[in-house]
Amino acid sequence: MTAASPAPRRRARVRAPELVGKGGWLNTGGKELTLADLRGKCIVVDFWTFCCINCLHVLDELRELEEKHRDTVVIIGVHSPKFVHEAEHQAVVDAVERYQVHHPVLDDPELATWKQYAVRAWPTLVVIDPEGYVVAQHAGEGHAHAIEKLVEELEAEHVAKGTLRRGDGPYVAPEPVATHLRFPGKVLVLPDGGFLVSDTTRHQLVRLAADAETVVQRYGDGERGLVDGSPERARFSEPQGLALLPGGRVVVADTVNHALRVLDLENGETTTVAGTGRQWWQGSPANGPARDVDLSSPWDVAWWQGEVWIAMAGVHQLWAYDPERGTVRVAAGTTNEGLVDGPVAEAWFAQPSGLAATEERLWVADSETSALRYVDREGAVHTAVGTGLFDFGHRDGAAGQALLQHPLGVTALPDGSVAVSDTYNHALRRYTPPVQEGHSGEVTTLATDLREPSDAVLVGEDIVVVESARHRLTRLRLPEEAVRVDAVAHRTQRAATEVAGGKLRLDVVFQAPAGQKLDTRYGPSTRLLVSSTPPGLLISGEGAGTDLARDLEIDPAVAEGVLHVSAMAASCDDDPSNEYPACHVHQQDWGVPVRVSADGVTRLPLVLAGMDQE
Repeated sequence: MTAASPAPRRRARVRAPELVGKGGWLNTGGKELTLADLRGKCIVVDFWTFCCINCLHVLDELRELEEKHRDTVVIIGVHSPKFVHEAEHQAVVDAVERYQVHHPVLDDPELATWKQYAVRAWPTLVVIDPEGYVVAQHAGEGHAHAIEKLVEELEAEHVAKGTLRRGDGPYVAPEPVATHLRFPGKVLVLPDGGFLVSDTTRHQLVRLAADAETVVQRYGDGERGLVDGSPERARFSEPQGLALLPGGRVVVADTVNHALRVLDLENGETTTVAGTGRQWWQGSPANGPARDVDLSSPWDVAWWQGEVWIAMAGVHQLWAYDPERGTVRVAAGTTNEGLVDGPVAEAWFAQPSGLAATEERLWVADSETSALRYVDREGAVHTAVGTGLFDFGHRDGAAGQALLQHPLGVTALPDGSVAVSDTYNHALRRYTPPVQEGHSGEVTTLATDLREPSDAVLVGEDIVVVESARHRLTRLRLPEEAVRVDAVAHRTQRAATEVAGGKLRLDVVFQAPAGQKLDTRYGPSTRLLVSSTPPGLLISGEGAGTDLARDLEIDPAVAEGVLHVSAMAASCDDDPSNEYPACHVHQQDWGVPVRVSADGVTRLPLVLAGMDQE
């Protein structure tokens, strides 16, 4: 018996713009792709940038869709840079290998395709049907389920029309490269003088001898997975941070597994101690038994004040794991992305990715704000270097004016200063705290010509740096005086939206995906948070609320700035016969550059999810 063909989807016919970018194509064997080459396939265009943790989450979400619908779906990554470093072609090549992107990627350093598709946020997913028309757009992460349902509808519709083309896609795998390490992430000095390195792209931990080169032992079989056991059996998924526990065991931030693992160096056994393997979402428990609580992309770990502190990059917070009690808790941050100091329960972080502990402070590399920050013993968060999400560069001098670019690592030095692995500046920087009240401290440059340094450890009078994009550890002698470099300052180069002074209507457009409805069982299912940089840009309209539409008032005397918008909506499967419907959280943060103009718009629409082109 043959099932009835579904009715054709009725929608306005919006032709997808061509995919163009000056950087060219990766993972195609050198071929330049056009949409005509892909006609007959369901296309998912993923606008991403490799600094963005939400974009990395989407890469992982798409893997199952990519495999399950391999003969009908083509995923195309459009790399759309935020930071200056991300516009370098070789950096994109490295990122595609580092994060094991197994589909074609268009390098679009000037955001040409981003502008053609009117994209406003990282990440954004656009679905194109087999005839070349845009049918849906989703901002943020967590949409793989909805997109798969849409793909299944498109497959059935275009089989019936005879317009679906099955067969292999255009992906061509690059040639593998033989090196001892492949995009290592973090490093730890072991009690015997050797090193333990997270070999991120190969999903292993590697023990090196004291020369930082000779391989002594590998932990993990090299395949992506979450498996405990012996060195030959264990599996990790893009592990990063490492910290030595009292007693000699090592705790590992197993980033893409959303878990903490512990490696026993005596017998080589790996055990999972925190996390479920699932990603944490808003509304999930954030405190409790460690094995029952979901985590979200733990990027680094440090032992401080009797607990393992976790740089929870995926939710812009710091968490803490208590090995004795077997519990986890939120230690600092609200999940809002930005740079706000104050009590730990009120502070904002932006993708914290590196930790270093001293007796008095926990230093934090807050990567998306290009900032060096710290938590004190009294429970307050402070910023030593950095100003916000969209200011970065390479500038030495007074800390209040100094600039970093997406740092991933911090290292406490014996004199109280801090070495910063200034990743996107390819440099090792140093922050020296002020010697008296009223001063901001000083930033100098210790070394340049390092390729994406992501961590460093002190060994005697030397500092050993993880040169992630050179796949090695590099030993440097700490100079007596820092070497100054010419100052360079940058702001994120995205076209500003012209807005009128006075009333501005903000509309976050959300429509529950097909087969779902808003989840109102426990109160409002939506949340909207608005702020601005500078704060004076908004006369009114800032703050939190449950309505996804809001009237803002823009100060016409402020020439330009950034509107920070965070929106969340919860939806559940709409099936009355299902007693336990699956629920989904849709969340996205936007930083919208705006310029105040007499001819500017009075309405600002932002698409959250579920927007089919009807």
